[in-house]
Amino acid sequence: MSNIGRKRPAIVSIIELPRCFAGPPGVRLSGRSAAGRGKDERHARDVFLMYYAGRQNMRIIHISEYKQDTMELAKPVYDGKRRILLAAGRSIHPMYIDRLKAMKISSLIVEDVESTGITLEEMMDMPTWMDAIEGVQQVFEGVASNKPFPVAVLQKAVRKLVMEVKSRRIIVLFPSSSLPEELFEYAHAVNVALLSLQIGKQMQYNDLQLHDLAVGCLLHDIGKLSAGDEKGHPEAGFATLRKVREVNLVSAHVAYQHHETLDGKGYPRGIAGKDFLEFAQVCGVANLFENLVSRDNVPPHEAVERLMAMSGVAYLPSIIDAFVRNVPSYPPGTKIKLRDGEAAIVTRIHTHMQRPVIRLLSTNEEISLADHPTVIVEGVFQA
Repeated sequence: MSNIGRKRPAIVSIIELPRCFAGPPGVRLSGRSAAGRGKDERHARDVFLMYYAGRQNMRIIHISEYKQDTMELAKPVYDGKRRILLAAGRSIHPMYIDRLKAMKISSLIVEDVESTGITLEEMMDMPTWMDAIEGVQQVFEGVASNKPFPVAVLQKAVRKLVMEVKSRRIIVLFPSSSLPEELFEYAHAVNVALLSLQIGKQMQYNDLQLHDLAVGCLLHDIGKLSAGDEKGHPEAGFATLRKVREVNLVSAHVAYQHHETLDGKGYPRGIAGKDFLEFAQVCGVANLFENLVSRDNVPPHEAVERLMAMSGVAYLPSIIDAFVRNVPSYPPGTKIKLRDGEAAIVTRIHTHMQRPVIRLLSTNEEISLADHPTVIVEGVFQA
């Protein structure tokens, strides 16, 4: 809507050299005289314009980090009916920040100087993500109103998600927390499915297995529509899905078992060992990670470590290993602190999921952590 937020100049216009930019990968300003540095700065700006022309830069931030004077939206903000509330390319007035917080939106995707060179190409396109969310919502609302189960809607969403995962080496998720509270559960379901499909692909599941896994993950919380409490929703979900002829019983068991654990300390039945289906374990790992990151605001690297600690205890080591190989601890845009005190920002995932490419904030030099094993991440800067 044109009356919400104001249009900002192109992001290039707010970049000042050398404080904010020392050039794209491979371009560094030298320690020469003032006149020499001036030439270097002009050269770096020229290279900047050529290198990043046509490339949208963006990063994910917590809403508390938003700065109106230096940031603009790189992706739109949606309302509870999936309509665009704030368009990309605009800054957000402080009064609307308060409104977004009231809607329980806590993540934004922005463009600013620090996002230079971060394209988030690893992220699926937002319209596809929103279409999948709409599909899940239609299924949930159909079940809630006792209408015929919308099988075609579900199958369409599953096909899109499977195709997305199979066509990409890695998918960085849109945060569920980037949407208002009314859409959170549906976005959560889509993200759990995407995470699970990445694990399944690593474990070399075939197309039919990926399909059944995705169905179970998209519907893993459907029991919340009829259950009286949290611990009752897995059984309620199974009771709903087992009646749908087009839903494989394995997918129904994903909903039934996704809160179980290998050691028998899960719920609703406290099953253990071989009785805990592999598909349900995959969903359980993805569900726990997504809840930690989006609902509890736990940094991804810490969430990954928590899950690694559960290997062989709550979940099969093979599933945790597949998860770690496919989910980055430091997604692009994460601001990190190195052991030597340097501050840096993750720009992309290249050859190693847990050792990304970073840009030093002091010099703008890009370093692949996979190629520099002695460069150690000490921690992350949190909002």
